[in-house]
Amino acid sequence: MTTEDEASSPNPDHFYSPQQRALQDEMQTRPLANAVVFAVVREELDPEMAGFISSRDYFFLSTVNEEGEPTVSYKGGNVGVAHVADEKTIVFPSYNGNGMYFSAGNISATGKVGMLFIDMCTPHRVRVQGTAALSQNEDHMKRFPGAEFVVEVTVDKVFINCARYIHKHQRIEGTSRYVPDENGEAPLPAWKRIDMIQEALPEEDLSRVAKSGGTITEDEYERKVMDGTS
Repeated sequence: MTTEDEASSPNPDHFYSPQQRALQDEMQTRPLANAVVFAVVREELDPEMAGFISSRDYFFLSTVNEEGEPTVSYKGGNVGVAHVADEKTIVFPSYNGNGMYFSAGNISATGKVGMLFIDMCTPHRVRVQGTAALSQNEDHMKRFPGAEFVVEVTVDKVFINCARYIHKHQRIEGTSRYVPDENGEAPLPAWKRIDMIQEALPEEDLSRVAKSGGTITEDEYERKVMDGTS
Protein backbone atom coordinates (compact mmCIF):
# COMPACT_ATOMS: atom_id res chain seq x y z
CA MET A 1 0.00 0.00 0.00
CA THR A 2 1.43 3.45 -0.94
CA THR A 3 1.18 6.24 1.62
CA GLU A 4 0.36 9.85 0.71
CA ASP A 5 3.97 10.91 1.42
CA GLU A 6 5.35 8.16 -0.79
CA ALA A 7 3.01 9.19 -3.61
CA SER A 8 4.29 12.82 -3.46
CA SER A 9 7.97 11.83 -3.25
CA PRO A 10 10.30 10.93 -6.14
CA ASN A 11 11.25 7.33 -6.78
CA PRO A 12 14.43 6.67 -4.73
CA ASP A 13 15.95 4.81 -7.68
CA HIS A 14 15.59 7.98 -9.73
CA PHE A 15 16.63 10.31 -6.90
CA TYR A 16 19.95 8.59 -6.15
CA SER A 17 22.85 8.09 -8.55
CA PRO A 18 24.46 4.67 -9.08
CA GLN A 19 27.50 5.85 -7.13
CA GLN A 20 25.34 6.93 -4.20
CA ARG A 21 23.53 3.60 -4.33
CA ALA A 22 26.86 1.76 -4.30
CA LEU A 23 27.93 3.53 -1.13
CA GLN A 24 24.55 2.93 0.49
CA ASP A 25 24.89 -0.77 -0.23
CA GLU A 26 28.46 -0.83 1.06
CA MET A 27 27.39 0.88 4.29
CA GLN A 28 24.10 -1.05 4.43
CA THR A 29 21.94 2.11 4.45
CA ARG A 30 19.79 1.62 1.34
CA PRO A 31 16.55 1.02 3.33
CA LEU A 32 17.26 4.13 5.42
CA ALA A 33 18.07 6.19 2.30
CA ASN A 34 14.78 5.08 0.75
CA ALA A 35 12.89 5.99 3.92
CA VAL A 36 14.44 9.48 3.94
CA VAL A 37 13.24 10.12 0.40
CA PHE A 38 9.69 9.04 1.23
CA ALA A 39 9.71 11.06 4.46
CA VAL A 40 11.12 14.44 3.40
CA VAL A 41 11.91 14.77 -0.32
CA ARG A 42 9.28 16.52 -2.44
CA GLU A 43 9.10 17.75 -6.02
CA GLU A 44 7.52 21.09 -5.11
CA LEU A 45 7.52 23.48 -2.16
CA ASP A 46 5.00 22.88 0.60
CA PRO A 47 3.75 25.87 2.66
CA GLU A 48 6.28 25.32 5.48
CA MET A 49 9.23 25.19 3.07
CA ALA A 50 7.98 28.22 1.14
CA GLY A 51 7.53 30.20 4.34
CA PHE A 52 11.00 29.37 5.59
CA ILE A 53 12.65 30.28 2.28
CA SER A 54 10.72 33.56 2.16
CA SER A 55 11.96 34.46 5.67
CA ARG A 56 15.64 34.23 4.75
CA ASP A 57 17.88 37.19 3.86
CA TYR A 58 20.69 34.97 2.58
CA PHE A 59 21.33 31.55 1.12
CA PHE A 60 24.12 29.51 -0.44
CA LEU A 61 24.06 28.78 -4.18
CA SER A 62 25.95 25.98 -5.89
CA THR A 63 26.40 25.83 -9.66
CA VAL A 64 28.39 23.73 -12.09
CA ASN A 65 30.04 24.61 -15.40
CA GLU A 66 29.98 22.62 -18.63
CA GLU A 67 33.04 20.65 -17.51
CA GLY A 68 31.39 19.56 -14.28
CA GLU A 69 33.44 21.90 -12.09
CA PRO A 70 31.32 23.16 -9.17
CA THR A 71 31.40 26.38 -7.20
CA VAL A 72 29.47 27.72 -4.21
CA SER A 73 28.46 31.33 -3.60
CA TYR A 74 26.89 33.24 -0.71
CA LYS A 75 23.87 35.29 -1.78
CA GLY A 76 22.62 38.01 0.56
CA GLY A 77 19.96 40.69 0.43
CA ASN A 78 16.82 41.76 2.21
CA VAL A 79 14.40 39.29 3.79
CA GLY A 80 12.81 37.54 0.84
CA VAL A 81 15.98 37.70 -1.26
CA ALA A 82 14.72 34.41 -2.67
CA HIS A 83 11.13 35.06 -3.75
CA VAL A 84 8.78 32.07 -3.85
CA ALA A 85 6.70 32.82 -6.94
CA ASP A 86 4.78 29.54 -6.68
CA GLU A 87 5.28 25.99 -5.44
CA LYS A 88 7.65 25.21 -8.34
CA THR A 89 9.44 28.56 -8.81
CA ILE A 90 12.00 30.53 -6.80
CA VAL A 91 13.38 33.84 -8.08
CA PHE A 92 16.44 35.69 -6.78
CA PRO A 93 18.37 38.79 -7.91
CA SER A 94 21.86 39.19 -9.31
CA TYR A 95 23.31 42.43 -7.96
CA ASN A 96 26.45 44.24 -9.08
CA GLY A 97 29.56 42.26 -8.17
CA ASN A 98 33.15 41.79 -9.26
CA GLY A 99 32.37 41.32 -12.94
CA MET A 100 33.24 37.61 -13.00
CA TYR A 101 29.63 36.36 -13.38
CA PHE A 102 30.91 33.01 -12.18
CA SER A 103 27.62 31.58 -10.94
CA ALA A 104 25.57 33.28 -13.66
CA GLY A 105 27.86 31.94 -16.36
CA ASN A 106 27.54 28.44 -14.95
CA ILE A 107 23.76 28.79 -14.94
CA SER A 108 23.87 29.87 -18.59
CA ALA A 109 26.00 26.82 -19.38
CA THR A 110 24.22 24.02 -17.52
CA GLY A 111 21.20 25.46 -15.71
CA LYS A 112 21.70 23.15 -12.72
CA VAL A 113 21.73 24.67 -9.23
CA GLY A 114 21.65 23.68 -5.60
CA MET A 115 20.33 26.10 -2.97
CA LEU A 116 20.84 25.87 0.79
CA PHE A 117 18.54 27.98 2.98
CA ILE A 118 19.73 27.92 6.54
CA ASP A 119 18.89 29.37 9.95
CA MET A 120 22.05 29.35 12.05
CA CYS A 121 20.20 30.46 15.20
CA THR A 122 17.38 27.92 15.53
CA PRO A 123 18.93 25.87 13.67
CA HIS A 124 17.07 24.69 10.56
CA ARG A 125 17.73 24.22 6.84
CA VAL A 126 16.04 23.46 3.53
CA ARG A 127 17.82 22.22 0.42
CA VAL A 128 16.65 22.78 -3.16
CA GLN A 129 17.83 21.15 -6.37
CA GLY A 130 16.65 23.04 -9.41
CA THR A 131 16.94 24.06 -13.04
CA ALA A 132 17.71 27.75 -13.47
CA ALA A 133 17.72 30.42 -16.16
CA LEU A 134 18.74 34.09 -16.29
CA SER A 135 15.87 36.50 -16.84
CA GLN A 136 14.90 40.16 -16.96
CA ASN A 137 11.21 39.47 -16.40
CA GLU A 138 9.76 42.90 -15.64
CA ASP A 139 7.57 41.80 -12.74
CA HIS A 140 10.44 40.01 -11.03
CA MET A 141 12.90 42.85 -11.69
CA LYS A 142 10.55 45.30 -9.96
CA ARG A 143 10.78 43.20 -6.81
CA PHE A 144 14.56 43.68 -6.61
CA PRO A 145 15.59 47.33 -7.26
CA GLY A 146 19.21 47.55 -8.36
CA ALA A 147 19.36 44.02 -9.75
CA GLU A 148 21.12 43.55 -13.09
CA PHE A 149 18.93 40.55 -13.79
CA VAL A 150 17.17 37.78 -11.90
CA VAL A 151 17.54 34.02 -11.80
CA GLU A 152 14.39 31.95 -12.13
CA VAL A 153 14.71 28.50 -10.56
CA THR A 154 12.33 25.65 -11.33
CA VAL A 155 12.26 23.37 -8.29
CA ASP A 156 13.17 19.79 -9.17
CA LYS A 157 13.65 18.41 -5.65
CA VAL A 158 13.35 20.02 -2.23
CA PHE A 159 13.78 18.64 1.26
CA ILE A 160 14.27 19.61 4.88
CA ASN A 161 17.75 18.59 6.00
CA CYS A 162 18.75 17.40 9.48
CA ALA A 163 20.21 20.33 11.46
CA ARG A 164 22.12 18.46 14.16
CA TYR A 165 25.60 19.46 12.93
CA ILE A 166 24.81 23.16 12.50
CA HIS A 167 26.79 25.21 15.02
CA LYS A 168 24.36 27.70 16.57
CA HIS A 169 25.24 31.35 15.94
CA GLN A 170 23.94 34.63 17.28
CA ARG A 171 22.96 37.33 14.77
CA ILE A 172 24.78 40.57 15.58
CA GLU A 173 23.86 42.75 12.62
CA GLY A 174 21.01 43.22 10.17
CA THR A 175 21.00 43.56 6.39
CA SER A 176 24.29 44.49 4.72
CA ARG A 177 24.54 48.19 3.88
CA TYR A 178 25.56 47.18 0.35
CA VAL A 179 22.16 45.70 -0.51
CA PRO A 180 20.52 48.16 -2.95
CA ASP A 181 17.80 50.35 -1.43
CA GLU A 182 14.30 50.89 -2.81
CA ASN A 183 15.78 53.13 -5.50
CA GLY A 184 18.41 50.60 -6.48
CA GLU A 185 21.22 52.66 -4.90
CA ALA A 186 24.08 51.19 -2.87
CA PRO A 187 27.42 52.42 -1.47
CA LEU A 188 30.59 51.85 -3.49
CA PRO A 189 32.40 48.77 -2.10
CA ALA A 190 35.86 49.50 -0.72
CA TRP A 191 37.60 47.02 -3.03
CA LYS A 192 36.68 49.19 -6.02
CA ARG A 193 38.88 51.92 -4.53
CA ILE A 194 42.05 49.78 -4.65
CA ASP A 195 44.61 51.67 -6.74
CA MET A 196 45.87 48.71 -8.74
CA ILE A 197 42.46 47.93 -10.29
CA GLN A 198 41.45 51.44 -11.36
CA GLU A 199 42.32 50.85 -15.02
CA ALA A 200 39.88 47.92 -15.14
CA LEU A 201 36.88 49.71 -13.61
CA PRO A 202 33.92 50.88 -15.70
CA GLU A 203 33.72 54.65 -16.15
CA GLU A 204 30.74 55.02 -13.83
CA ASP A 205 32.71 53.40 -10.98
CA LEU A 206 35.74 55.64 -11.56
CA SER A 207 33.67 58.73 -10.88
CA ARG A 208 32.28 57.14 -7.71
CA VAL A 209 35.80 56.34 -6.46
CA ALA A 210 36.65 60.04 -6.47
CA LYS A 211 33.42 60.90 -4.62
CA SER A 212 34.13 58.17 -2.03
CA GLY A 213 37.47 59.60 -0.99
CA GLY A 214 39.79 58.45 -3.75
CA THR A 215 41.93 55.36 -4.08
CA ILE A 216 43.38 53.18 -1.35
CA THR A 217 46.23 50.69 -1.35
CA GLU A 218 45.77 46.94 -1.20
CA ASP A 219 47.15 46.98 2.36
CA GLU A 220 44.59 49.60 3.35
CA TYR A 221 41.82 47.47 1.90
CA GLU A 222 43.04 44.39 3.79
CA ARG A 223 42.93 46.40 7.03
CA LYS A 224 39.34 47.36 6.24
CA VAL A 225 38.51 43.68 5.71
CA MET A 226 40.08 42.69 9.01
CA ASP A 227 38.31 45.40 11.02
CA GLY A 228 34.97 44.82 9.30
CA THR A 229 34.65 48.20 7.55
CA SER A 230 35.10 47.02 3.96
